[in-house]
Amino acid sequence: MSTMMGLRHQLLTLLLGLSLLGTGCVHRIHVSPPTDDITHTPLPLTVQLEMPFLAIEGADHMPGITLLEWPVKDLRQTTLEYFIQRQTFATISLEPADMRLIIKAWLTLRSPDRYLYRVHLESDLSFSGKAPIKTYAAEGEALGSSVRWTTASDQEPISHATAQALRNLASQIEQDRDLIIKRTIP
Repeated sequence: MSTMMGLRHQLLTLLLGLSLLGTGCVHRIHVSPPTDDITHTPLPLTVQLEMPFLAIEGADHMPGITLLEWPVKDLRQTTLEYFIQRQTFATISLEPADMRLIIKAWLTLRSPDRYLYRVHLESDLSFSGKAPIKTYAAEGEALGSSVRWTTASDQEPISHATAQALRNLASQIEQDRDLIIKRTIP
């Protein structure tokens, strides 16, 4: 009887340990939009934001962590809130509009000495169903720590790199104001 109890105890300990190991090694990322940018002259456009994917490269193969989770839904919401706060466009939402801003996103992690986080955004601004008026590429990067023990060790540099990439993208679009407005006039 005591052997059976010992086996149950060992099995329970093993299952509990595996459960903790599986959940303890997942870094779930949530990024908030940078709030210090506002444009003075919004583009007089209604825009639909589309973000079909967020690819993560390198996170699952780095030492010290088995998985990094950053859902595209979080980045999409962050991007939407950023453009609303910045007032780049008259309106921007996830609903159909006169124009579409399609953003494809990549997060890459590299580890020479310290972790390097790079957020890369590629986007097209177009009228619904038409060829893009302009294509943009924007990046942001940040150095992290030499180890990734807690979610914060990923969260902070990813937030910083995302803020840089969003500022870069919004600035590029705003600099093309005359071109964009000219293309919207029939």
